[in-house]
Amino acid sequence: MSFNSSDFLIFFPIVVLIYFLIPQKLKNYWLLIASYYFYMCWNTKYALIILFSTIVTYLSGLALDTLQQRSADPLITRKKKIVVAISVLLNLSLLFYFKYINFAIGILGNALSVFHIQLNLPSVDILLPVGISFYTFQALGYTIDVYRGNTCAEKNFFQYALFVSFFPQLVAGPIERSSHLLQQLATPHKFNSDEAKSGLLLMLWGFFLKIVLADRIAIFVDWVYGDYHTFGGWYLIVATALFAIQIYCDFAGYSIIAMGAAQILGIRLMENFQSPYLAVSVADFWRRWHISLTSWFRDYLYIPLGGSRCSKWRKYMNKMIVFLVSGLWHGAKISFVVWGGLNGLYQIIGEILQPLRDKLVKLFRLNRNSIGHKAVHIIVTFVLIDFTWIFFRANSFSEALTILSQIIHVHNPWILFDGSLYNCGLNSKNFCFMLLCILLLFVTDYLKQKKICIREIVARQDAWCQVLIIAFSVVFILVFGIYGTSYDASKFIYFQF
Repeated sequence: MSFNSSDFLIFFPIVVLIYFLIPQKLKNYWLLIASYYFYMCWNTKYALIILFSTIVTYLSGLALDTLQQRSADPLITRKKKIVVAISVLLNLSLLFYFKYINFAIGILGNALSVFHIQLNLPSVDILLPVGISFYTFQALGYTIDVYRGNTCAEKNFFQYALFVSFFPQLVAGPIERSSHLLQQLATPHKFNSDEAKSGLLLMLWGFFLKIVLADRIAIFVDWVYGDYHTFGGWYLIVATALFAIQIYCDFAGYSIIAMGAAQILGIRLMENFQSPYLAVSVADFWRRWHISLTSWFRDYLYIPLGGSRCSKWRKYMNKMIVFLVSGLWHGAKISFVVWGGLNGLYQIIGEILQPLRDKLVKLFRLNRNSIGHKAVHIIVTFVLIDFTWIFFRANSFSEALTILSQIIHVHNPWILFDGSLYNCGLNSKNFCFMLLCILLLFVTDYLKQKKICIREIVARQDAWCQVLIIAFSVVFILVFGIYGTSYDASKFIYFQF
């Protein structure tokens, strides 16, 4: 069951209605049942996988809590490390089997072929469980937090199981922290009309990003990338630039719908995106993009590796490791690893060149706060990030290289103006409407960056005005959304991770 499916439009109101009608002591049990039902709509066997991860990390938390109370034990630290190691090993083994086993078999076969050793291992025919990377990291984050003493072990198994499986953010994040979400799950919630309206507006904005914009852009991008041998030069440049917007709207759309759905239930999820394409550097971009994953890697991988508290070159190595692992987290392909490596390389080069940039700014007396200076940095950052999206969008590393070679042969820039772009799945009206929606997106992101919240402005209006705005938004999405027989309602891009 996906957010943008008719099933969810029936499922969610029922969940909300029953949630606020039943006694407080039953609310979390009801949400747990709803969350498992939501997840099993993809495949009933998925429930066993998430249940296994839940049980392992729950017991690990209890074991760590018990050991923490035995402060007199001289081997306490060693025992705690063993518990964490077991929890991490079991969870990552599960993730490895479902997500990386065939990738590992292929890598091993290619490595042995260099030495003329033929190893004909059959690939494993297995379906990747939706959202396994997200809830595995969330559960492991809890274990590590208990080990560090950042959070207390949750004694109530059902409440902890809800923390791992909470349906709004289960399959594509945001990856929540126990200190943030568990505490809210333990707090009584009553229906709040203001929170409900704010949450509904969030959901509608998320649906706009996904159904109206991302899925409309996808038609053009899929058309060009699906026949990249034919389309070259400017076609691929435009498609790649649009893919950057598509993946943002698709993923941010899901996260925003999740935030809105949770807010209606009285629960606040962390914000996952903060106007990423207004970033003035690659480092700034990664402070704004997929914030829950970026902060997860920072706290549980980068800092334990030494973070920035080490030599310059060790710090660079730590950053590269984090981004390579981030690429691998996104998918079991060399192209994803290259995507991660490029982002890491950008940041390292940026830090190395920082002193030189500072000298040039001082020499030419540039004003870093000027609109022009910021605009140049935003454009350069977008171009650098957009280049990496080629490896993310391509089906393989070799395909990405072919696409790059096609892009190099840039010719006939007049296709940008003569209507040729209207022959790639979208007619002129749809293409221009898409551009207007992209403009609306950037204006909204700019206002958000200036701390101007449209939802707060709407909330200050009269009740009838709020109802009209909500009704108009619903009709707008229904009229201008992308549907049809070929439309895949379950296809959020980040579901595959």
